[in-house]
Amino acid sequence: MHIKRPWMSSELEVFRDNVRRFVAEDISPHEKRWAQQQSVDRELWTKAGALGLLCPAVPEAYGGAGGDFRHDAIILEEQSYAGNTAWAKGVHEIVVHYVLACGTEDQKKRWLPKLASGDMVGAIAMTEPGTGSDLQSIRSTARLDGDNYIVNGSKTFISNGLHCGLLIIVCKTDASLPGSRGISLLVAETDGLPGFRRGRLLEKIGQKGQDTAELFFEDVCIPAENLLGGREGRGFMQLMQQLPHERLILAMGAQAAAEQAIAITLDYVKERKAFGQKLIEFQNTRFTLAELHTHTSLARSFVDRCVEQAVKGELDTSTASMAKLACTDNQCRVVDACLQLFGGYGYMLEYPIAQMYADARVQKIYGGSNEIMKEIIARSLASE
Repeated sequence: MHIKRPWMSSELEVFRDNVRRFVAEDISPHEKRWAQQQSVDRELWTKAGALGLLCPAVPEAYGGAGGDFRHDAIILEEQSYAGNTAWAKGVHEIVVHYVLACGTEDQKKRWLPKLASGDMVGAIAMTEPGTGSDLQSIRSTARLDGDNYIVNGSKTFISNGLHCGLLIIVCKTDASLPGSRGISLLVAETDGLPGFRRGRLLEKIGQKGQDTAELFFEDVCIPAENLLGGREGRGFMQLMQQLPHERLILAMGAQAAAEQAIAITLDYVKERKAFGQKLIEFQNTRFTLAELHTHTSLARSFVDRCVEQAVKGELDTSTASMAKLACTDNQCRVVDACLQLFGGYGYMLEYPIAQMYADARVQKIYGGSNEIMKEIIARSLASE
């Protein structure tokens, strides 16, 4: 893709070339196999870490590359342009930024270098079987017992659940308090952790190569020093502070996927013939692509502005929610319309547009459903 971005630089162009090479050589050839095994190879994480592709926005003092969100954005874009949904690097980076933004100095020094090298894979356990997007209703508990918390509960739909070595658990440290009060974030180092169990890998409509698992906690003992930030009851606030970052990640992936869908469809309609002429020569085809390109170009301008705000530390919750809402809605609309132009071939998985269709649907659900995004935006309007 050759879309000019206002936040790019010559240095970032070199970085993009390296990322594109990594995706082409180490990800794309394995997508089908990963879809069959429902997870990427564990070695992918350490290979990416050795190339400096994990934690690019983390300061060098903590093992990162010392960049900023633009480096994350480039990796997300290149994954989407290649049709890669198996490697849940975005989730890993979300965990990284929780530690970077909310962790104590000791926690940063302990965990960030291992997350940067790929020795640890990050995951965050928010969703429970009965809560969905309603984080205030979580039932997982953590009871302080001396120098440890005893964790009980279960989580579902957890990306990187199979490989995670560092797991942020959203739980109640004071179950007597209602709503969001009493919620804390505990960090578990999962390797060999007694009482922690990984459940089945969940079969999904799309994104089949990305491991999504159930997780169970039965009297799991986690050191009190692993309470993120060192203070109880701050979990919901920490979630609200970091969710804009997560939602911009989703918006970036959705935007690039929409652009790629238009690009491959344009190539197809220029070659495919029907009724004696190429599909691009039909007015319906041209008008459909013109409309899709217009809406996607408008979304590109907005998401690029969000990237610039994120780099400056100025991206607010409402704006990030608008980006997630607009870009994921547009992704689903664009992919659906593009698939229609492929006709029956669009329904065949040998054509990338079919896989893009299956992969896109969840974008409007995770990271907070788009209905929740509308509620957040509406509340910000009401408070003005």
